[in-house]
Amino acid sequence: MTPVRKKLHSAIAAILLGVSSSVLALDTATIAGSTLSPDCISYRVRGICYWLLCTLYSCSVETSVKVEHYVPDAVVSSYANTGENPWVEVRAMSLPNPSAQGGGDGTTNEEHENNLAKFKNADVIGHPGATVFSQFVSQWGYSCAGAGTAFMPYLLSTLDTVAWRYNIPEALYPEALIPGMREIGTRWGLNLWGNVYPRGGFLHQVDDHKSAAVVAQRAGDIVTRRGQPHVYQPLLASARSGYWPAGALMETDASTGKWQELTPTLSNSCAVFPHSGLKVQAQRGDYAWALWRPYACCQRQGQVFLGSIDFN
Repeated sequence: MTPVRKKLHSAIAAILLGVSSSVLALDTATIAGSTLSPDCISYRVRGICYWLLCTLYSCSVETSVKVEHYVPDAVVSSYANTGENPWVEVRAMSLPNPSAQGGGDGTTNEEHENNLAKFKNADVIGHPGATVFSQFVSQWGYSCAGAGTAFMPYLLSTLDTVAWRYNIPEALYPEALIPGMREIGTRWGLNLWGNVYPRGGFLHQVDDHKSAAVVAQRAGDIVTRRGQPHVYQPLLASARSGYWPAGALMETDASTGKWQELTPTLSNSCAVFPHSGLKVQAQRGDYAWALWRPYACCQRQGQVFLGSIDFN
């Protein structure tokens, strides 16, 4: 890519993203444009792959570059009012139904009241920016495919009523009963945002933004594992020769996934929860993040994959 074209890509990214620019309405075009983030992509050459290439007359060992980068697999929305996903084009996927009607906080906002219970719905839907993302990543070279399919619903909490609203059976799991297990942040670090388990919509937290982030982490935790007691589709790809997909998402571990805020502010960078960055409170309690996941791959150069080595 020429220097002029690279500068043009950078200029487009700056215009579309800015630094924590305000988002009044989250739509598909805005989400697609948010993929132009070198910080979230974190592209790097990881090593070398070896392939056995055979013809009618001889065999030879060929090599290809092994690369690693993050892919925006899904948009995870965490919002208070049922049926009001902040991503406007997909709201019809999670409308209220007889088993999932209301939402909001368990408080009357009285100053003397000490009820800080909050409730958030969560939707995990395939990221719509694959085309824009692929074109942007091509400036560095070969790119890896993610697990997500655009607009595919992987988790809709309105269809997961028993687990999401009643915490059945996860309320009895050790992770939900023992303090310190599977928590986002730490007590001794004075940055505890909340507990991953039970992975439902209720939690106690005075900060609405942090509440939404914890619920988003719970939803991401569910869809990146198989066989969970929820109504969902796994957001996972299968490993194959020359392709190493992301595994289970773990809180505070960027090597398993990281988050890009889409609303109420649009960020041009990614982080894990908890973080010390700006936390704008959404007026209607609706938030959304892009979930970026790490993938490694190399271009096939033969019939048989012999293995790979990673650089230090």
